[in-house]
Amino acid sequence: MKELIRQARNRLEETLDLIRRLVECETPSGDAARIERFVELLASELDGAARIRKLRGGGFGPHLRCEFRLGAGRKDGQILLLGHSDTVWPAGTLGRRPFRQSKGRLWGPGVFDMKAGIAIGIEAVRVLAALGRPVRRRIVLLLNSDEEVGSLTSRTLIEKEACRSVAVLVLEPATGLEGKLKTARKGVGVYTLRVQGRAAHAGVDFTAGANAVLELARQIQRVAGFTRLSRGLTVSPNVVRGGQRSNVIPDEAVAEIDVRVLRLADADDLDARLRALKPYDSRCRIEITGGLNRPPMERSSDTVKLFRLARELAAEIGVKLEESTSGGGSDGNFTAALGVPTLDGLGAVGEGAHAENESVLVERIPERVALLAGLLEQLGTRELEPQAPQR
Repeated sequence: MKELIRQARNRLEETLDLIRRLVECETPSGDAARIERFVELLASELDGAARIRKLRGGGFGPHLRCEFRLGAGRKDGQILLLGHSDTVWPAGTLGRRPFRQSKGRLWGPGVFDMKAGIAIGIEAVRVLAALGRPVRRRIVLLLNSDEEVGSLTSRTLIEKEACRSVAVLVLEPATGLEGKLKTARKGVGVYTLRVQGRAAHAGVDFTAGANAVLELARQIQRVAGFTRLSRGLTVSPNVVRGGQRSNVIPDEAVAEIDVRVLRLADADDLDARLRALKPYDSRCRIEITGGLNRPPMERSSDTVKLFRLARELAAEIGVKLEESTSGGGSDGNFTAALGVPTLDGLGAVGEGAHAENESVLVERIPERVALLAGLLEQLGTRELEPQAPQR
C-alpha cells in the first residue's frame, strides 16, 4: 500500500487535470449529445489502455464499457467498477460555476457526484499498471448515462455485468468529510396518489361536490403515518397538485410520494398498505401507481467482508476507514440485490452533492486512488467465485 500511495501522490497533478477535463465536459441527464462528447473524451483518454465499447442508451446518450487487463491476460472472471457519466446540473451551469481549485478543494458542477470518482477509478488502474502490479481478473469500468434519472436504460446492462463479477466497487462519493464507505443504502420508490372527486360550484352547489383536495389531504396524513424511523422507513408526500379555481370544488388532486426503505420486506408491506387505501369520502375514488425503482442495498456479510478488507488496506497508509448507511440510492443497489458483493462510496471525499457548494478535498484524492488500487489488486488475486443472481 505504501508504494500505491506514493505513486498516487506522484500522479496527483495528472489526476487533477483529468478531473478538470471531465468537469468541463458538461453532462446533464437526458442530453445525449453532451454525454456522447464525454464518452468520446474518455475513449480517447483510455485509447490503448482498455478495450472500449459504447453501448446504446436511447435518448440519454451512450453508456461506456472499458475493459482493462493487468497481467498475463488470464480470464478468471472480472471486477466491476461502477459509475455514471450524467449529472443533475443543466447545460450552462459551468458558465456561472466554473471548475476551480481553491482552499484545498476542487469546485464545479458534478465534481463530487461523480466526475472525481470516475477519475479515481481510472487512476487506480493506472497506478497498478505503472508499478507492474498484476491483476489476474479483468477490471471492467462501466459508466451509465442515466443514473440520476433512475437508470432506466442501463439497469439490465448493470445487472448483466454484475452477475459476471466477483465484486462490484461503486465510485459514488464517500459519506461525509470523514470519507466513510457505504455498506448499506436505502431502496427508493416513488408513488403517485390520485384522487378523483366531483366538481361543483363552491357557493351555489357546495353539497353536490366531492372535494378531491380535501380527500387527498386526509390521505396524505394517513400515508405519512406509515413512516417508521426506527426501521429506516420513510414515506414523504413531496409534490401536491389540485384544484383550478377558488370558487370550484376540485374534482382531481394528485400527490407524489417519496419512499425509502432499508429492507426489501418493508417495501413489500408498504406497497400492500398503499394499494389498500380507501377513501374517507365514499364519493371519491383513489388510484395508486408507481412503486420501488431501486431495491435496498442491505448490509450483507459479503459486503462487510469487502469493507473489512478496505479498512485493513486503508490502515496501512494511516487512514481510519468507517462505514455508513445512505438514505440515497445508487446503481450499487441493483448489484447488491443480486447477491453480488458490493462496496459503495469509493469515490471522492467532499460534500455538496446536487448542491451549489459541491466540492472535493484535494488532499484526500491520493488515498482514495491508492485504496481502490489496493482493493483491485487484492480482489484480482483472491480465490473468489461469482455469485449466482438472486432476483
